[in-house]
Formats: sequence, C-alpha cells, structure tokens
Amino acid sequence: MPYENMRSGLACALLCAALLAACGSGSDSAEIGPEDPEANAGGGPAGQQAGELPAGHPPLSAAPPSADSLIAPPPPGTGTGETGLVWDAPADWISETPSSSMRRAQYQVPGPGGDGELVIFYFGPGQGGDAMSNAVRWANQFAQPDGQASADVMKNEEIRVGDVPVLLTEVTGTYSGGMTMMGGQSANLENHMLLGAVAQGGDANWFFKLTGPAATLEPQRDAFRGMIESLRRGG
Repeated sequence: MPYENMRSGLACALLCAALLAACGSGSDSAEIGPEDPEANAGGGPAGQQAGELPAGHPPLSAAPPSADSLIAPPPPGTGTGETGLVWDAPADWISETPSSSMRRAQYQVPGPGGDGELVIFYFGPGQGGDAMSNAVRWANQFAQPDGQASADVMKNEEIRVGDVPVLLTEVTGTYSGGMTMMGGQSANLENHMLLGAVAQGGDANWFFKLTGPAATLEPQRDAFRGMIESLRRGG
C-alpha cells in the first residue's frame, strides 16, 4: 500500500475512534449549574442532593448551561407593585448587574475571608417551590466534617416582617454548590457558610441566598438579618 494511503487510513481510523469515545461519554453525568434554585425553579423533592437533575429533566450538555437555557424568565411585569418586594441593602455591599433574568438583584459582600455573594431570585407566579424544600436543598450543597447530613444541622427560624412570612436558614461546612471547575464539576470550598431567606411575595416566593467564606459571613449575619427585616411590598 502506498505510504500516503496508509497515512490517510490511519488518520481516518483515529478520527472515528475519537468520535466513538465522545458519543459513549454520555451527558447524564454532567453537573447542574452553580445555583440550585436557579437551575431547578420547580421546587424539587426535599431530599434532592446538590448536582442532581430534577425528575424528568432532560440530560444536560457537558458544559454548564446558562440559567436562561433551563427555565423561562418570569413574565414581563410580574414581581412588581403588590407582588414585588423591596429592601434596604447594607451600605458596604456592592450592587452588581444581575447575571440572569431570574435574579432580581445580586451583591458582592466584602470581608476578611474573601468576597461573599448574595443573589436574590424570583421565578414568576407560582414558581420556585416551597420555603423548606429550598432550605433543605441549599443545606444539601454543604458537607459536614463529621459526615452528618447538613439538613440535620442547619438552623431555621420562621419570622414575619410586617405581613411577609420569611424562613431564615443558616448552615456551614464544605460548599459544593458554588463555582465550578473545568468539566462542570463543582469545587469543594471548605469553611464556607450560607445565610438564606425565603420570603413570601404576592405571587411567588423570593429567595435570598448569601454564600461565601465563614470568616466573611459570620460578621455579616446581623447585616443580612437587618436587610431581611427591612422587606416590604412594592417595587
């Protein structure tokens, strides 16, 4: 066989092998995106682990998808007026442009352990799931050093801010629900903390999820609660 034909045949064989390997890798193992409620606005079962797809969800591609590609944005005009919520953020928190249509606001929270991030989600009328299921889901994004389930050690408190029912939640541990590495796998961030709140809006729950190093969030606990206690209808 001429040398050129041998070289062409070998190249073709290598290309076919690469294509077969890519097809065989499948997409069922792909990690879900970094924000759990943003990627699963339907509420999901309370025991659902971080990174699991909701029941009936189609497989995702190997690259983490954007939130906008997973669920439809809230209908225009929803979450405003009597169905909206407004609040007073601490003066030293840095307001940022929301990175998706499901985020009503986001803030950078500076501190000695490194920056934390507060994201405020609103998914539209009837969307987002109930408060406790989301609190459990957030807790399940943390691992405890003694192997306990984070949902068993998280701290919850129900309050009312005016006529707005709110569930406050807190958990610490190794966080796997935040930034992702190459290939879509979640990074495990030790000594991290979540301060969360689920507030009942006029037509759907609003989700306040503050995550970051515990050294940063511990001193911000009172500031976070103060922001939640400033909630009022409108906007």
